[in-house]
Amino acid sequence: MSTLDTLQDILVRDYGLPRERLSADARLDTLGMDSLSLLELMFKIEDGFHVKIPGDPPSDLRTVQDVVAYIDGLMADRPAQGAGGAAGSGTQESGVDASGVKM
Repeated sequence: MSTLDTLQDILVRDYGLPRERLSADARLDTLGMDSLSLLELMFKIEDGFHVKIPGDPPSDLRTVQDVVAYIDGLMADRPAQGAGGAAGSGTQESGVDASGVKM
C-alpha cells in the first residue's frame, strides 16, 4: 500500500472525508483541515506509519501530496532511528545498558 493510500485511509476513517476528494493535489484547507486538525493528523501519522515527528509539524503542508512527501521523508529517516532503538533494547536484554556498561 502506498503512502498516499494509507494517508487517504486515515483521512476517510478518522475525519469522515470522502475518498474521491482526497487526490494528491487536494488542498488541506478545502478539505476542512485547520491547524488543530493538522496537529491531530500528525499523531495519527505517527501511529499509522510508525514514525516519530520531531517537534511541531511543518507549516508549509498545503496539499495531500505535501503530507505524503513529509511522511516519506520521515520514513526515509526511520531505519536509522529504528536500528538504534533495536540495538539499545537488545543490549539491555543481554545485561549491558545503552552506554555499553555491563549491568
